[in-house]
Amino acid sequence: MANLDIRLKKINKIYKEGDVIAGVVVVQSKGELQHQGITLVMEGMVNLQLSAKSVGLFEAFYNSLKPIQLLHYSLEVAKPGKFPSGNTEIPFEVPLKPKVGKTLYETYHGVFVNIQYLVRVEMKRSLLNKDLQKQTEFIIEYKTQEEKAKTKLINFTITPETLTNVKEKQNVPKFKVKGHIDSSCLQITKPLTGELIVEHCEAQIKSIEIQLVRVETCGCAEGFAKDATEIQNIQIADGDVARNMAIPIYMVFPRLFTCPSLSTNNFKVDFEINIVVVFVDDHLVTENFPLKLTRF
Repeated sequence: MANLDIRLKKINKIYKEGDVIAGVVVVQSKGELQHQGITLVMEGMVNLQLSAKSVGLFEAFYNSLKPIQLLHYSLEVAKPGKFPSGNTEIPFEVPLKPKVGKTLYETYHGVFVNIQYLVRVEMKRSLLNKDLQKQTEFIIEYKTQEEKAKTKLINFTITPETLTNVKEKQNVPKFKVKGHIDSSCLQITKPLTGELIVEHCEAQIKSIEIQLVRVETCGCAEGFAKDATEIQNIQIADGDVARNMAIPIYMVFPRLFTCPSLSTNNFKVDFEINIVVVFVDDHLVTENFPLKLTRF
């Protein structure tokens, strides 16, 4: 029996460009272990894919959807030989630098855009024994960003007349919701805050929710596929709320599923917030606000 593991020195696994990724490769074996060498590979990739509705729209997409390699570093950590019985730890250090002409974007786990960084080790063995592999993800955050978060207050008033996504406005009950979002340009480590007031509403309210949405765009000069998907939904009011009472808005941005707003030649990642009022008959109205997220 033999086993491979990777242990990074940093417990939180968060790194910035220019850091050194240090750790140990751990080889566990019961009895002496013969091998043909151990290789460590560190890589960073952007993987893009199309939603089902976009596939087939543009032939040109298929060239722009190839994985984008941001980082690749290979290292021999052990030459062919034997390991003794028990645990053997082999230290390694790898500088965190992008490939020439590339940028290390922040780690981001999306639906159609995925930015991921991995350390992978592989032990080659003789023909009769299966090669051993192990990989671990590490997280990249920006050191600094040119664009700092500047407070941009959003005051909003939602009435049947302001709705843009409703065809038959005469069927919408009369209502007026006012409030504000403290800023549409936010530090990703700080919460989204604000407040909301239902001034009047003819129909009974069932729920008020705030919804965080990612808008991922993939493509090239010939065309783009843009898809919005929900990241999280937080209920801020339950039932037919008292009128003219301030309801706080508070949302923390989830790690890995959000990143600083990003725009490149081949893909974009943007974020929006929806304020959703659900009536007792399950009809709902929603108002959308774009957000700009930064690291600092």
